Amino acid sequence: MLRRRVIPCLDVANGRVVKGTRFVDLVDEGDPPELAERYAAEGADELVFLDISAAPEGRGTLLDIVERTARRAFIPLTVGGGVRSVDDMRDVLRAGADKVSLNTAAVADPELIRACAGRFGRQAVVVAIDARRLTTDKAGWEVVVKGGREATELEAVAWAERAVALGAGELLVTSMDRDGTRSGFDTELLRAIADRVEVPVIASGGAAGPADFVAAVREGQADAVLAASIFHRRIHSIGAVKQAMAAAGLPVRLVPEAAA
Repeated sequence: MLRRRVIPCLDVANGRVVKGTRFVDLVDEGDPPELAERYAAEGADELVFLDISAAPEGRGTLLDIVERTARRAFIPLTVGGGVRSVDDMRDVLRAGADKVSLNTAAVADPELIRACAGRFGRQAVVVAIDARRLTTDKAGWEVVVKGGREATELEAVAWAERAVALGAGELLVTSMDRDGTRSGFDTELLRAIADRVEVPVIASGGAAGPADFVAAVREGQADAVLAASIFHRRIHSIGAVKQAMAAAGLPVRLVPEAAA
């Protein structure tokens, strides 16, 4: 059985790691390379670096910061934000990323997913889906883009299926309703998507404690679990999360402190 991954997320704005609630009220959390090095030492399986202001500002990814971050953490690095073309993805990979996350640009031009997967392989293409539960009589979740600022007409599960058909090798699914609230992952959203696709699903948005990571895998069928503020602020350690997952019978790569 594949090991479940624990992934800290670095949301980056103006060159600094930030964290807020539902993508607003951002608070400075530190320097991306420093946090990346810390998380690699603490047993993170991967890192996700999201340049959250690139799409709203209409600019490219902060490649110099990506490069400095990649040099400090020798674990797989996914980078997203500001990638709008195959050449942009090439530049991000050259800066040190192992995978590239597409979000707003993929919604605007779904064929970008196919083009990037054709050039670099689907294993390098992650499609990030920021989803918000519909408040109308309709069931399901709507896709939002530009850092949560703009709603689309896409339904999240249908978009997930299409993204995978176009070549996405992995999906990063963030609940906008839960992001930064520490109210637990939206396991219903995760399960709805995981049941319909055959690629790994990363759970994001709402982690409060180790039990939430267990629920994301058991109830949400997530392949990996991602969190930000609880790690940034040392509310829970990566080792403690992995211990809880292992105690629940989930396969994880234990860090030395957790295994002792």
